[in-house]
Amino acid sequence: QVQLVESGGGLVQAGGSLRLSCVASGRTFSSYTMGWFRQAPGKEREFVLGISPSGNSTYYAGSVKGRFTISRDNAKNTVYLQMNSLKPEDTAVYYCAAQRGGSAYYPNEYNYWGQGTQVTVSS
Repeated sequence: QVQLVESGGGLVQAGGSLRLSCVASGRTFSSYTMGWFRQAPGKEREFVLGISPSGNSTYYAGSVKGRFTISRDNAKNTVYLQMNSLKPEDTAVYYCAAQRGGSAYYPNEYNYWGQGTQVTVSS
């Protein structure tokens, strides 16, 4: 069982930056592919970024490439989402998730989810 807790959301002006963190419980964090997803009101949950268990491979949605980066610190059981050049359309609840062995891009592949953290970007 893995428990995930996100933090770092908030209100920011367009063009600003935020860094989200997700801390995982348990001793097997380094064996999980981690992903960040987001869900805006009235929309489906969408993939944002993913990272392999070792951190050597990362996966991006086209809408955030060049603006967002994902990283992880396996010693701290933490995955990060650095968001730069934020736009109003990035406003959503952001979730981190964990899985083993599946595709990083699809939410159905993930077994564990955090409670989410709200990111609001004002214009």
